[in-house]
Amino acid sequence: MKRSRPLGDEERALWDSVRRSVAPLKRKRSAASAAPAEAPPREDTPRRKNVKTAVPSPVVPPPAPKSGPPPLAPLGRRMKQKLARGSEPIDARIDLHGMTQSEAHYALARFLRSAQRDGARMALVITGKGARPGADPFAERGVLKRQVPLWLESAELRSIVIGFEAASHGHGGQGALYVRLRRERQIKDG
Repeated sequence: MKRSRPLGDEERALWDSVRRSVAPLKRKRSAASAAPAEAPPREDTPRRKNVKTAVPSPVVPPPAPKSGPPPLAPLGRRMKQKLARGSEPIDARIDLHGMTQSEAHYALARFLRSAQRDGARMALVITGKGARPGADPFAERGVLKRQVPLWLESAELRSIVIGFEAASHGHGGQGALYVRLRRERQIKDG
């Protein structure tokens, strides 16, 4: 059995104010014990004001999910192992080295749409790890490495991408991503 801690001064004052504001529930009396009339309150007891009890607010159901892009799913340990060993093929590759952010974003979106249209299931996106430490000390490092995962999670590309994870060392390690692609939906005519 848990022992409760004693109330502090502020807690006790709060509890007392709550206790004073609550009116007790009226009890139902049985027919045998019901008195003919209720006795008037005694003069020495203070009268209570009619205090409304707190009524719980109605439970509002959560908003219905919007029919937006489907959620991302991880590749899974086995799939990643197969890719690393080469037993699962990589259907398409793109290297974003040397591109600006806007060029890389455009190229990535175009590449993923094209790969999906061609029936590719797995793509390798090479972002690079960023500028070398000896290059420019004030240059921002790894911009594409940070931005590409954000682009892949965006609503724009989520209809194409099932999930993505960092590539194995043989495919570029932290400077590349395995991207699993959705099948392109075929629209049937009439």
